[in-house]
Amino acid sequence: MNLLRKFATVGGATLVSRVFGFVREMMMAAALGIGPVADAFNLAFRFPNLFRRLFAEGAFNAAFIPLFARHLEEGGEGSARRFASEIFSTLFTALFLLTVLALVFMPALVSSIIAPGLAVCVDEAGAAQALSCAERFDITVAFSRIMFPYLACMSLMAMVAGILNAFRRFFMAAAAPTLLNFILIAVLLWGWHTGAMTVEIGFLMSWGVLAAGIAQLALVTFEMHRMGFSVAIRRPRWTPGLKRLLVLAGPAALIGGITQINLFVGQAIASFKPGAVSILQYADRPYQLPLGMVGVAIGVVLLPELSRALKAGHLREAQHTQNRSLEFALFLTVPAAVALFLIPEPIVRVIYERGAFGPEVTGAVAAVLGLYALGLPAFVLIKVFTPGYFAREDTRTPMFITGFSALANIVLSLLLFWQLAEQGIALATTLAGWLNAGLLYWGLRRRGLWESDRALVKRTALVFLSAGLMGGALMALLTVLEPFLTPQAGLAGQLAALVLLTGIGMAVYFAFAFLTGAADRALVKRLFKRRGRPAA
Repeated sequence: MNLLRKFATVGGATLVSRVFGFVREMMMAAALGIGPVADAFNLAFRFPNLFRRLFAEGAFNAAFIPLFARHLEEGGEGSARRFASEIFSTLFTALFLLTVLALVFMPALVSSIIAPGLAVCVDEAGAAQALSCAERFDITVAFSRIMFPYLACMSLMAMVAGILNAFRRFFMAAAAPTLLNFILIAVLLWGWHTGAMTVEIGFLMSWGVLAAGIAQLALVTFEMHRMGFSVAIRRPRWTPGLKRLLVLAGPAALIGGITQINLFVGQAIASFKPGAVSILQYADRPYQLPLGMVGVAIGVVLLPELSRALKAGHLREAQHTQNRSLEFALFLTVPAAVALFLIPEPIVRVIYERGAFGPEVTGAVAAVLGLYALGLPAFVLIKVFTPGYFAREDTRTPMFITGFSALANIVLSLLLFWQLAEQGIALATTLAGWLNAGLLYWGLRRRGLWESDRALVKRTALVFLSAGLMGGALMALLTVLEPFLTPQAGLAGQLAALVLLTGIGMAVYFAFAFLTGAADRALVKRLFKRRGRPAA
């Protein structure tokens, strides 16, 4: 399986998950709008998600896979199994203790870290409110307690998924997150069928998140056993392998979770304004579709490929892999960013505007989505650049870079929030993302770990040219289709107009991309020939 097909495998599975995530967010927006229950659920869910990215996905994709691959290459499956069992046992014990402490001290965590705005909330005299400040605080604590064990399930799942990825079994680990969307969609359907109140729906969704975590862990564990690999739970011991993992994983945890750190900081600050947390969350979903499809695919596939190439001493292959990955990232994310920046309002209206999500909210979410879109290429580029450090077991350099950009995000968010509200947080996230990507690239170039070939430079320029031409076509079409993109046209009319608008935009982009050579035509032809070849 070549590199492009591996990206397609992981990206396709992630795309399915993101599409169902859209359906979930659409239903949630209709059921909860941007009210206090939606804010409480989003705040509570973001916290375990942050730690999942920091101490599970980010750390293990960056630290565990290269070490596991070394044991696999040098000592065979037996050595790899012993190493994995050591790490699994320690991780299991640490997560159990962390979960117990979090459940006990959750009120303090909510008031100081998760949602400090709720701790200083003051009820407006004489104002009609769905929930008082104290009630908003209490349900946020309750939702957080229910969902926090999801962190443990997903952290253990991330390790098992890392084992699958090291064996180049990418699909099941990428497909497992879809279970979360299936379960929450079922919960929302049940709430609609029974006519449940918003608070009851929030509790049902919180329990659904926990059930989804258990189901995802079970799915990847079954796949690991099916391929004939297993790990054992033993008494945790301090070993050289564990020490080396912690040395690498500490910085890698910060680096791998930079996007979640930025979003978490933004939501914590946004908790000072009612509804702002939900606005950020709803804007994040359309932006996460291309980011997940391309960024996650590159992050999952590129690190194992680079690690194997470097361990084998194939430096030319490693350079080629890095350049083609960057090419692939820009080819798909630049046009997506242009489209999301130019036409966010029709997209938000078609996805969300129904039920409790009224027209007055559409403009606010669209404005945030447009600002997020400007940072989309940056966050995908971070996924391309960081494996260049991780595959060489260097996590210190990107740790300092990521820490600096995270600090910049906090400062910018605090400064801009009081002027631009949730739009200021989105702008700060975007600026911090570009700062991070730029510093990572500069570090690789300065140390001679990245050499851009002529094909990359040429195709990058042509990608931006093709995306610019597509943007011009979108703006021209928007003036023609504008009457059909308003609420008066109905959902069916708006959806048809949006599909036509994006379809023509995509056709323009891909036509220019293939005509100018922005896309590697020879590579695409080989891919389709290989797919069309009958199995032997």
